Amino acid sequence: MTDRQENKDWQLEKKRVTQVVQEITKKITTLRSRVKHLKEDVIDIRRDFWEDVSVNIEEMDDKIETEASIKQQAEFLSERERSHGQISERLDILNRLKEKPYFGRIDFKEENESSAQPIYIGLASVMDEDDEHFLVYDWRAPISSMYYDFPPGPANYDTIDENISGEITLKRQYMIQHGELKGMFDTGLTIGDHLLQSVLGNQASTKMKSIVSTIQREQNQIIRNEKAKVLIVQGVAGSGKTSAALQRVAYLLYRYRETLTSEQIVLFSPNPLFNSYVATVLPELGEDNMQQMTFYQYLHRQLEDSFRLETPFEQMEFYLQKQDENYQARVEAMHYKASLAYKEVIDHFLTMLSKKGLMFRNITFRDQTVIPKETIKKYFYQTEKTLSIPDRLEKVANWILYQLKKLEQLEREKDWVLEESELLDKADYVDVHQTLQEENRFSEDTFNDYDREEELLRKRIVARRLRPLRQKVKKLAFVDPLKTFRQLFSNENWSIPASESLPTTWEEICHITEANLKQKFLTWEDAPAYIYFEKSILGFEAQRSIQHLFVDEAQDYTPFQFALMKKMFPVSRMTLLGDINQAIYAHALRDETLLSDKWQERHEKIVLTRSYRSTKPIVQFTKSFMPNGDLIEPFEREGNLPTLLEVDQQEIANEKIIEQIVQYQEQGYETIALIGKTLGECKAIYQQIKSRLQIELITQETHIFGKGIVVIPAYLAKGIEFDAVIIVDASDNNYHDALERNLFYTACTRAMHELSLFSIGEPSKFIKSASFSQYKHYKIHQILLNND
Repeated sequence: MTDRQENKDWQLEKKRVTQVVQEITKKITTLRSRVKHLKEDVIDIRRDFWEDVSVNIEEMDDKIETEASIKQQAEFLSERERSHGQISERLDILNRLKEKPYFGRIDFKEENESSAQPIYIGLASVMDEDDEHFLVYDWRAPISSMYYDFPPGPANYDTIDENISGEITLKRQYMIQHGELKGMFDTGLTIGDHLLQSVLGNQASTKMKSIVSTIQREQNQIIRNEKAKVLIVQGVAGSGKTSAALQRVAYLLYRYRETLTSEQIVLFSPNPLFNSYVATVLPELGEDNMQQMTFYQYLHRQLEDSFRLETPFEQMEFYLQKQDENYQARVEAMHYKASLAYKEVIDHFLTMLSKKGLMFRNITFRDQTVIPKETIKKYFYQTEKTLSIPDRLEKVANWILYQLKKLEQLEREKDWVLEESELLDKADYVDVHQTLQEENRFSEDTFNDYDREEELLRKRIVARRLRPLRQKVKKLAFVDPLKTFRQLFSNENWSIPASESLPTTWEEICHITEANLKQKFLTWEDAPAYIYFEKSILGFEAQRSIQHLFVDEAQDYTPFQFALMKKMFPVSRMTLLGDINQAIYAHALRDETLLSDKWQERHEKIVLTRSYRSTKPIVQFTKSFMPNGDLIEPFEREGNLPTLLEVDQQEIANEKIIEQIVQYQEQGYETIALIGKTLGECKAIYQQIKSRLQIELITQETHIFGKGIVVIPAYLAKGIEFDAVIIVDASDNNYHDALERNLFYTACTRAMHELSLFSIGEPSKFIKSASFSQYKHYKIHQILLNND
């Protein structure tokens, strides 16, 4: 297409967007007027409801007429309320369409037709002024399916009556904001990533277009994969893996709209802030959001409120600060308890518990032990040993319930029951009296049958008092999983398989674990093992309704955590998104083969090597200090070199950081992040500059992502991107070992356009490993600030 033709197309498309927005605005005005009148009608009907109803219940005919009048008035009110709700909902949709009326177009020429018809696709359908022709088709309409199912060329779609065949002669995507066309590009497949859309829509160079087909093909492999039980996407920072995954969700909801709902899809995101960051993707397509949570939130739900659970970010802070006296043992525990070898220890322990060692609680009623735990234990180990522990416990529960039934009969005759009957509500007496009447127990001779009344009252009182106990028994609360689990760390008599593979500090690890468990505190590395252990005893409440599980930042999950997921979501297909270079947790996967070769199910792996979040200079800098960094391909988007400012004093760094922020703001950047290594470092810089700039400190409690200046620890910035990034302290003291290198890489790759690094003292060796041509280096030494 020539530049002249492209400009003509641009003008025509721009004009059409304006016309469609004008038509939508007219419809909004009309509907607002209707909503206003309907609202007034509803208010009037509610106010005058009883005035418009003739009430007369003296005669049967009058009573029937009154009921009919009330029903008619209620139906009239209900119809008005329903109409008000439907029009209000349509108004909400039109207001969203006014901002972005459509996002795609296909030109489709049916067989035996002479010309192609343009089909514009958006959130919902919009008709022209005469309601004769579609200005926009709903993306879920049958004809719209071709936009998702076919590249240009032969295509077809199903209607209610037949299959329509033809040819797609054009496929185009649009970026429309606030009712204005900002960009467009012709495409073979659907591009889901907003940043990539912007790049393709605003730059039409031959070199740019030459790689578009590659990106489309890679994303389409992710979006449309329907065969793999486990789909693994290994993508470098900024490769669009998360965006493609979210488009995959939208595609699946569309493709299987008859059988799949958003409630049957779960996404484990890296942090609560990320949830806010991506929350608008599916609603933009007119779909409800899937279940979106962090893995911490999911585990916390499994534990309810019985434990205090350490967050992964608290574990990260412990690892980075390196100050605890038990530091080395705890770090070894993080590695070992993440492994499948540790799971084997748990499984062996469970096998032994089927023969001995399971701990129980007494069954108490009114502060008296009615079934001792020793009796329960004895009964359990007399059950059939070929059954699983949960099945055997189910038999024990039934036996206990039978014992409680016998106890109930004995308790009814005791004095405490009669004493409590005197405290019953009047409603209980009325209810018992009605029961006796229904039993036809009362007659003129037996109206004062107090014995029967007392019998029913006693029965009611005891049953009510035993109800909570019965509920606990049904939930297997007579088992003590925590006390049982503690034996693994406190009882030397337990034989542990493959003891030669235990950490050298195993004894110290046991001591630390036992102390934590006594306090009902679970470290992040202990949580998966304990939940797995508890569910193995009490039974897994498998969530079979979940059809698809998406795991973002999968490189930060452990083999044990994945094993737990497979047990909790047994029928779910899994989509794992990760980047080995961003593995920042001590317990995380280190070898990418663990992301694929350990899966027994059908799995497929897609590798994305091109990064297009950041400018080419930023990508070239960040890839320079990573293992296998030569495999990372920068996108052809030019920008400034990263800058490094080396200073001796924190005060100088603060002043320069403020200057840099102001400069970025003057350049029009809306999202600027100061990224620190730890929360402590972030709090310090926040305190030092908050009086000078409007700035927000991001912690693990922050759930809302917005524009502006933020201070954020690197581990919380996972999955998020900013216009400009400032690394608060890129010194060698801060980023030195392999895991800190990954953390540094993660922090730097959050930058889309600008990256500035400040080093208090000697810069990190990772920076020095890059060539000087990949960043600009400035030094400020021996400068004392005047504090007067």
